[in-house]
Amino acid sequence: MASIDTAPRPKKSKPWTSPPAIALLGLTFLAWAALLGPEWMRVIPEAITFPVAQVVGDAINWFARDAKIGGVAFQEMTRGLATLFDYVIDATVVVLAEGLFTGRGLNVTQSVPPLSWLAIGGALVIMGYRFGGRNLAVICAVSAGFLVFFGLWENAMVTLASVLVSVIIAILLGLALGIWSYRSARIENVTRGIMNVMQTVPIFSYLVPTLLLFGYGPSAALVATVIYALPPMVHNTVLALKSVPTEITECGRMIGCKPRQLLWQVQLPAALGKLAVGMNQSIMMTLNMVIIASMIGAGGLGFDVLSALRKLDIGSGLEAGMGIVALAIILDRLSQAAAHRAAHGVHLKAGQRPLWQLLTAWLIFSTGLALLLAPLQAWPDAWVVSTAAFWNAAVTWINREMFDVLEGIRNFALLQVMRPFNDFLGGAPWTLIIGAVAALGYALAGARLALYTTGLALFIVLTGYWGPAMSSVYLITISVIIAVLIGYPIGFWLSSRPRAQEPANFVLDTMQTLPTLVYLLPAVMLFRIGDVSAVIAVILYAIAPAVRYAMIGMAQVPHARLEAAEIAGCTRWQTLIWVRLPAALPTLLIGINQTIMMAFSMLIIAALVGTKDLGQEVLIALNRSLVGEGIIAGLCVACLALIADGLLKAAAARASSDKKRTAE
Repeated sequence: MASIDTAPRPKKSKPWTSPPAIALLGLTFLAWAALLGPEWMRVIPEAITFPVAQVVGDAINWFARDAKIGGVAFQEMTRGLATLFDYVIDATVVVLAEGLFTGRGLNVTQSVPPLSWLAIGGALVIMGYRFGGRNLAVICAVSAGFLVFFGLWENAMVTLASVLVSVIIAILLGLALGIWSYRSARIENVTRGIMNVMQTVPIFSYLVPTLLLFGYGPSAALVATVIYALPPMVHNTVLALKSVPTEITECGRMIGCKPRQLLWQVQLPAALGKLAVGMNQSIMMTLNMVIIASMIGAGGLGFDVLSALRKLDIGSGLEAGMGIVALAIILDRLSQAAAHRAAHGVHLKAGQRPLWQLLTAWLIFSTGLALLLAPLQAWPDAWVVSTAAFWNAAVTWINREMFDVLEGIRNFALLQVMRPFNDFLGGAPWTLIIGAVAALGYALAGARLALYTTGLALFIVLTGYWGPAMSSVYLITISVIIAVLIGYPIGFWLSSRPRAQEPANFVLDTMQTLPTLVYLLPAVMLFRIGDVSAVIAVILYAIAPAVRYAMIGMAQVPHARLEAAEIAGCTRWQTLIWVRLPAALPTLLIGINQTIMMAFSMLIIAALVGTKDLGQEVLIALNRSLVGEGIIAGLCVACLALIADGLLKAAAARASSDKKRTAE
């Protein structure tokens, strides 16, 4: 047995040869070269920017207008598919919102009414009671009642029709792609890369090529929504199938299941809980697209919010936005409860009837009742409640009475903080910024991450979007710093108060289900259009993950360490700085990563209030139907998001390994 003295000792790297030291040395040399060297190291030469956007736009235009498959123009095929989608959407809208009409001109009459608000609302309440008990039934009843009483029911059903069709298609496609990826490692690598890029490419980037291929209307909005909602379903399908215990799969093989039987009768039922989570995420992503899709003809509540914003009718926009929130709460809570039920294998209790029987009976009964009593079919306009006038008056009062205070805050933020930082980033040598990103990647995870981040940054340079990209970085950096500075202390405080966590989680869930455009309303209401409103909207949208991950991080601190700190006589502040924060650091870094991802999602929407970043470039491309410019600008946003994602995940992995080493 070797003694401790004679045992081989691990080699220790010298401090000056460690990756952080090499990265710092390289960055110092680059800074010296960039500041004192040739001009091309500070200002991007025109010779190294390429018209990639134009080439991509020309290629897509040719593909959409001139390409043929088997002698049939590709655009004719996509337009035919759009017609099919229109039939499906129209049929769903007829059932849920409009009914059937006969006659022409002034003689149009409704021959068959749609399902009444009583029938659909009651069905939602029944599903809520079956999936989540009395509390969920009350939530569904209140949310549906809000839509009815405020006169938003018909447009909400138009939105629901689009959501249902989009979600069904996204789930079917996502399930198929996920199963294919699960069965082939090569396909999984390809789909994972594509889905990661799709999740980071801005929403608007999907709209331009979709319009080109499918034309203006609900079908184009449907395709764009499906593309946006597809990635979470694919990821969750692969994850769900991989998480099926090996014993279950082996048991299926031992009893003689063929591959198809093994998949459909063994693995998919065992993975149903996690598949349901993917469905929930797809529903939420679809609702997030509601307002954006209304720009290309989707209609519904999204169009109400958009038209109200264009007219600066804050009250009406707020009501329609809250209608989307009510619909999102219903779908989110129902799908979450269904996922929980599937994950825990909850079955019918003794004496309970199947859900489909209850729903069928209710629909028949309520439809008959609604035919007898007209207000139960369609809520009378005279009974509609509205708070739009109150909110508009409140906005007017705030702008009149608090103008000086709000203007002072706006000017201070803009002139003393935001513009100086924007000027600093815009004037910094591009080689130095890319070098700093590469050095950070090398210090965190080695040469591979350094090359990865450098390649992404060079893509932005070569395509000519470096200036708008730095404007995006400035808005994201300021927003994320403020969101973390506000969100983390709130999360720390909530982590020590268990009673407050349940209502806090409800508020956070609700904030994350709100459509992004809704966050612009209070910002524009108080600070008008501009960068300040954009930053406030981004902060409001991105603060939820900061609070949530702070709570989770603090909850993961081992009790033994806290007891040791207490025995050692540490104060609360010392315990937070020296015990809690180091132990929770990996989770907190992931929280920053999620906050940044949410901020990028909101940044594109914030372009509507007049920012000058990549989001504005995408919006301009959408308005002018510039396909190539929209796609390349969107890919540049994806590059920034992937750089941040790569660096923060590497930092979290490094912090986690340091934490394990310390624990050992």
